[in-house]
Amino acid sequence: MNTLIGKKIGMTQIYSETGELNPVTVLEVGPCRVAQVRTPKVDGYSAVQLGYGEIKDKQMNKPRRGHFDKWGVPPSRHLMEVRCEPEAHKPGDTLSVEMFKVGELVHIIARSKGRGFQGVVKRHGFHGGPETHGCKTHDSPGSIGASAYPSHVMKGKKLPGQMGNARITIKNLKVVGVDTERNLLMVKGSVPGARNGIIMVRSTGRMAKR
Repeated sequence: MNTLIGKKIGMTQIYSETGELNPVTVLEVGPCRVAQVRTPKVDGYSAVQLGYGEIKDKQMNKPRRGHFDKWGVPPSRHLMEVRCEPEAHKPGDTLSVEMFKVGELVHIIARSKGRGFQGVVKRHGFHGGPETHGCKTHDSPGSIGASAYPSHVMKGKKLPGQMGNARITIKNLKVVGVDTERNLLMVKGSVPGARNGIIMVRSTGRMAKR
């Protein structure tokens, strides 16, 4: 198992051993409980279903409650599947932040903040049209294609649309601190999403060079 579920706490600054000031993101990672184990014989693939966060019994519907009762594990608010060898874990096992080490490189998977429907100026950084002299195309994208051929807008054109609210993976962030008592993980740099947003931390098995 090289992945755990957690949430983003916020950002702060810490000094390194050499006196360098580093911006870090504080994450609460785990504890995660194994809720289900999928095997090739039954499900066609190998994976482990992880649960994170507490939830009251009255907040669950019957199918969700039955899922946890079937495997005999306490209920969790968030469930995610991670591909791994199923022989290493069984339902009810608890995984914590202890699996990560200072100096290790990790990948952070999170969902960015949603910005709603935005125009090309905010979404793609277009300059926009002139603000004076009778201009009527201040924030519009302008000409977007030909007429007779190909008679349609080419795919990938930068146009207005939904901004943010997308799954983003930030690779190779360095772990600069691990607090096993409070289940906190500190990584150098920023992490997408708002405070208390759900994230996944995936170990790369590699150490930072410096």
